[in-house]
Amino acid sequence: MSTNKHAIIRYQTLDKCFRNTGRNYAIDDLVEECNRAIYEYSGKDEGIKKRQIYDDIRFMESEQGWNIELKKVKDGRRVFYKYENPKFSISNQPLNETEANQLREALLTLERFKGLPQYKWINELNTRLESSFSLKQKSDVIISFEENEFLKGLEFIPELYNAILYKKVLNINYKSFKIENSTIIIINPYYLKQFNMRWFLFGKSNDYESITNLALDRIESIESVNQQYINSDIDFNEYFDDVLGVTVPKDIVETIILEVSESLLPYLKTKPIHGSQVIKEVDGKNYLQLKVIPNYELEMLILSHGEKIKVLEPLFFVEKLLDRVNKMKNNY
Repeated sequence: MSTNKHAIIRYQTLDKCFRNTGRNYAIDDLVEECNRAIYEYSGKDEGIKKRQIYDDIRFMESEQGWNIELKKVKDGRRVFYKYENPKFSISNQPLNETEANQLREALLTLERFKGLPQYKWINELNTRLESSFSLKQKSDVIISFEENEFLKGLEFIPELYNAILYKKVLNINYKSFKIENSTIIIINPYYLKQFNMRWFLFGKSNDYESITNLALDRIESIESVNQQYINSDIDFNEYFDDVLGVTVPKDIVETIILEVSESLLPYLKTKPIHGSQVIKEVDGKNYLQLKVIPNYELEMLILSHGEKIKVLEPLFFVEKLLDRVNKMKNNY
């Protein structure tokens, strides 16, 4: 059982005991009740001790908890615990500070999806929670996600998402970086993917044999087309397994051998280039092996590490990178 569920069961059990006007509970009784409640939930005897219950009571009495008010009635050497107000319950209280902070973190994560149609409720929920539980965001930002809110094309995500969901053929006015004028592409949309802070649409167009990849920031307009939708049998959970990024060539998987500098090695160990990555040391040199389909994204990543990576195999990939390096050199 997770620690959070464990704690919740204890707090709810203690709350029930403190509210019970028909019975008195000393610390031993509270320990027994909490252990019984946990056993009923998990089937395991967790063996909660007095120290844990004392800690729970202190937390419930704190501002981070629920500010509960307990009266402690002595009967000889025993002390019984009850709420000052028998009608009080933590279930009837607003969120405590700990719960509010956890909810803030969850909402912060959800805000990354607020542009998607199924998450339109996020803004409304934020407002309601801020009003009901005083969850006004703190002025000090302590976490951020890598994203580009000024990227063009984000406004098309809801329309594309719904087209995929409801199997609608689309007429897309698209302007590639490679040509001056925009073109019309009729496409059966299948999948949306984010890579390197850009969004891409994958689908089938009659103009191309393979799956088409369109960058959302190059889309100028979208219209629905009254045509029969062509379904896809591609499993997009596996479609990108053999590549880095979003370009999936028809080529076969190759074994790429790279020589890596000592200074770059720790970085690549903690942030692998690809899931197939294997690192070996031979005669004092570090070699990195990848089993991938070579594509543009892989070339750019390797070149981004400059002199710290050297491509050794296969020969055609070495020559391709060498050609790029020579063209770069001619720019200076």
